[in-house]
Order: sequence, then C-alpha cells, then structure tokens
Amino acid sequence: MPALINYSGDDEIYSGGSIYSKDSSLLLSLGSHVDVYCPPRKRSRISGPFVFRENRFEEEKRPSIEVLPDECLFEIFRRLPGGKERSASACVSKRWLMLLSSVRNSEICRSEYVQGGTCENNVDQSSNDVEMICGDEDKELQSDGYLTRCLEGKKATDIRLAAIAVGTASRGGLGKLSVRGSNSIRGVTNLGLSAIAHGCPSLRVLSLWNVPSIGDEGLAEIAKECHLLEKLDLCQCPSISNKGLMAIAVSCPNLTALTIESCANIGNESLQTIGRCCPKLQAITIKDCPLVGDQGVARVLSSVSSVLTKVKLQALNITDFSLAVIGHCGKAITNIVLNGLQNVSEKGFWVMGNAQGLQTLTSLTITSCRGTTDVSLEAIGKGCPNLKQMCLRKCCFVSDYGLVAFAKAAGSLESLQLEECNRITQSGILGALSNCGSKLKSLSLVKCMGIKDLALETPTLSPCESLRSLSIRSCPGFGSASLAMVGKLCPQLHHIDLSGLYGITDAGLLPLLESCEAGLVKVNLSGCLNLTDEVVLAMVRLHGGTLELLNLDGCRKITDASLVAVAENCLLLDDLDVSNCSITDSGVGALSRGEQLNLHILSLSGCSKVSNKSLPSLKKLGRTLVGLNLQHCNSISSSSVERLVDNLWRCDILS
Repeated sequence: MPALINYSGDDEIYSGGSIYSKDSSLLLSLGSHVDVYCPPRKRSRISGPFVFRENRFEEEKRPSIEVLPDECLFEIFRRLPGGKERSASACVSKRWLMLLSSVRNSEICRSEYVQGGTCENNVDQSSNDVEMICGDEDKELQSDGYLTRCLEGKKATDIRLAAIAVGTASRGGLGKLSVRGSNSIRGVTNLGLSAIAHGCPSLRVLSLWNVPSIGDEGLAEIAKECHLLEKLDLCQCPSISNKGLMAIAVSCPNLTALTIESCANIGNESLQTIGRCCPKLQAITIKDCPLVGDQGVARVLSSVSSVLTKVKLQALNITDFSLAVIGHCGKAITNIVLNGLQNVSEKGFWVMGNAQGLQTLTSLTITSCRGTTDVSLEAIGKGCPNLKQMCLRKCCFVSDYGLVAFAKAAGSLESLQLEECNRITQSGILGALSNCGSKLKSLSLVKCMGIKDLALETPTLSPCESLRSLSIRSCPGFGSASLAMVGKLCPQLHHIDLSGLYGITDAGLLPLLESCEAGLVKVNLSGCLNLTDEVVLAMVRLHGGTLELLNLDGCRKITDASLVAVAENCLLLDDLDVSNCSITDSGVGALSRGEQLNLHILSLSGCSKVSNKSLPSLKKLGRTLVGLNLQHCNSISSSSVERLVDNLWRCDILS
C-alpha cells in the first residue's frame, strides 16, 4: 500500500517502512512518509518458529497478544503513555490501527505510568526529565490543530484517515482535512470519518467532495467530537441528508462558513436548524440542491443577518421571496453571488434593491438570471450606495438604458464587468463611461456580441478620468472606430487588454495610445491580426518609460523592427510575448544588445524563423531571464535547447 499521506514540513518527525505481522492478514505496509510512528528496524536474530520432533517439523506455539479480543486491546491502547507509542502500535497491523483510531481522544488515560511512574511520582528524576515528560503530556492535551491533510482520488481510503487520526493527535492536532474523490475499491466511508472524529477534536475545517459512501453517521460523529468546527464544505455527497447537517448545527455553534453543493438530500429543515443554532455564520454557499427552497434560505438569512457577510445562491428553486429577504435583512452582507435563479423575476431583484437593506454591499455578481432587467438593475444601483464591484454575465434582458441608469445611480462603482450581455451596444458602453462618476477604475467587456463598430458623434459625453484598466476581449464587433472613441473618453489608462479583437487596425489603436497621458504599464494585443510595426513603434516611443508587460502573441505582421524599438526604448519591460510573430534571429539579436533591457520572461513560441543562430543571444538574455518559451520553434534543435538548459540553470525553459 502506498504512503498513507504525503506531506512536507517541520512537523514530519515520524517515518517508517513495512511492519511484519505474523498473521499475513494483519500485514500493514507503510510508505516513507506516514502519520504514524515506526521505530527503526533491527537485524532479526537467527531463529525459527519451528522445532524438530520425531523426524518432523512442528510449529512452535508461542503466546501472542493477538489472541486477546478487541475489548482487551482497546483497554491497553487507551492506556499507552503517549502519541509516539500509539503511532508505533498502529504500525503493527491494520487491526491495531483501526482499534487505535476508534479510541476517542476523551477516552485516553492521560495519567498512566511513564518510565516507571507518573509525572507526579517521577520527582526523584532530574528536573529536565520531569519537565520533558510533563511538557509532552501538556502539548498533547492542548493540540492546537495547526496541521493540514488532503486526500485525493485513489489515496482517499479509511486506512489513511485512520492513520491521520492516530498520527496527528500528538503533533499539534489536525486542524484542516480535505477529502476529494474516493478510492473506487476501498473508498472513504463513515468508518474513516469516525476515526477522524475520535482522534482529532481540534478539527476546524472539513471539506468533503464527491464521497458518496459518507453519510449521516460519519457526519454525526464529527458533530459529536469536533465542537470547534468552523468551516464545512459538502460537495456531491448524496448520502448526507438533513439529519447529518442538523447534527453539525446543534453541536458546532462556532460554524462560520457553510458550503453545500450538489447534495440531493439536503433541504430546508437542516438550513432552518443552521439558522437557529449557528449564530456566528458569516458565509453561506448553496448550489444545485433541489430540495432547498425559500423556506430554508429565508430562515437562515434572516436568523444570522447581523453577522452574515457573504452569500452565494446558484441553481436553486427559490423565488422572489428569498431575494426580498436578502434586501431587507442583508445589513452586514458585503458580497453576493446569484447564478441561474430561473424562478426569480424582475420583481425579486427590484425589491432586493429598493428594500434599502444592502447598505454595506460592495460586490455583486449576477449570472444567467432572467429577472435581471433594466428596471431591476437601476433599482440595485440606487439601493446599494457602497457597491464597488459589479459583474453581469449572460443577462440577456439588460440593455443600454439599464446599463446607463445603473452607472448614474451607483456612485461608488469601481469595477464593471459585462460578459455575454448581447443587448449592450456601443452607445451603452460610451454612455456608462460618461456617467459612471469619478470612481470607476476598471471596465471589462467579454463576448458582448451586440457591440457594433459605428462612428458616432460624442460631443456631449464627459471623459472618464478615473478609468485605469480597460479589457475588451473576444468582442468581434468592437473595431477601430469604437476604440478611438473609448480612447478619447479614458485618457488615464494604465492597463489595456484587447485580446481577440481581430478587427482593429493601426488607425484605431494609435489615437488610444496618443490619448493615454499617464503612461501605459500593461498592454495585451494578442490575436490582433491586423496590427503592424507602426503601432509598436508608436507605443514604445510614447510609453517606453512605463511599459512593463507587452503581449503581441499572434500578431503576424509584427517583425524584427518592433524588437529593435523595444530594446532601445523599454527600460522597465519585464514580460515580452512575441509568439507566432514574424520574428527572426536578427530580432532576437537586437533584444540581446539592449543595454538597459531587463527582461524576466520572454516567449518566442511558434517563431519558426528563430534558429540555432540565436543561441548566443538567448544566453546573453538569460542573465536576467527566469522564464523562456521556445515551444514550436522548429528551427531550434533539441541539442541547442539542452545547451541552453545547462547554461541557464536559473531559467525555466519550455521547449
């Protein structure tokens, strides 16, 4: 069997190998990194278990502790003097390991004799010895719970959980446990989770993902023993029902974060109990649970309204009532995520905004909700005066009118992200920028297909002096005319991401570059097929003193002339990507001759004209490089790459 669990750190003090048991069914093979202690192996003395009598071998019958029933072994194990001894015993066999893991932490006798007597009776020893014995005992009693363990896939078994329970008890205690997936043959069950409960009362964070064999019984054991539990994450746990979650709610009043995802048997009853018994709950996430409705959501939200700060509701059968409760009771909420709420109408979002209860809300994300319309969006803008981050994804009923109205109402807005909102046009974007106030710093547009490149007159639009970051990705209708108008409205840009805008040309981008008064720091133009060296020359001339990142991946018309300009003008450039450009050895040589260039990351992926002749130049650049991408550079031989690897040992090279 592979190692019970792999980890590294200063707390890794017990290790061992295979332990031989006389009974082959009790054989427990452990790896080099385990949570249980194994003493060093000694050379076995030459002796055999057989004696010769009357011309035949007879097996010598020796007394063995294995003949004792489990009840007796249990009493012996709970009287072992310390964690080291319990770990060593756990290495003997699977039977011993599972028995040790069944001993509850509260059942361990803490005052047994150690080295001939108890701590109180060892007063005749030196003070150092007494301090050492009692100090170890105190450490084991405290168990702060700073250790973290994670089991994934085939490594997730009951045996490993039992080893974790036994091995971590005397080494600070287990604080966080994550089980993701399960071994298909001998996966995690209630038995393994019960072992954790018995041996790890210091557990504060428990995450169970895709473990169908764990049910209410295992979760009830956690509730019975781990009263310090603060965070619980249940995902794809079909065997856990209201009963198990209610046990946690009743016994773990310190619960501050709860996540329930794709748990088909958890419903309103357990959420009501959570609201009644967990007054410290600060964050709740409920996703794709068909039995959860308004009754459970509304009860838990209203019960912990004074402390609840984060709410995420996705793919639930809730209605306008739940959103009304959020609007009225969410006085402490700062972050809301609403996704796929198909039964919530425009009225629900409108009430949520007009209830005036979301005064502290700073971040709101709405995805695939039909109730998000122009009217409800304006109400949210008016009812959330401190809203700083707004993200709308796949909101098909939001148009230019709603976007501009929201921008006018949300006076504190700093970040606006629109993704697949196809009723938004160029007019809406320009109107939002002109009316967003003086705090908007970031605008992101992704796959907004309604934007068309129209030459509109903008005499009445006010500039957005506060905008620092502009990201327009995969919006094919956003062309040169739109870009030129955005450039006029946003003169203080630092970061520009125009990846995938194959429609823009030099004529559209140049006005934007010329209008950026503060100096560009990060520029991503990947996939802009029609841009030429003219844009790069203008960019490095205007912003070479501030530019730190430049991505030209896929700009096939970019040649060595751009690299010459970069080498001469970009003093602070840290990251340069010219993948799939028309770059040759001459361009790489020009980069290497840049006296003030201090590149850390360089990507030449797909530059087929870069050959072995660039090897000296790359070695020179390698003095400062920590990352070099040479993938699909077919003219560079593998032997050249190997020489580069030998010379640039500080640099990660992809080839």
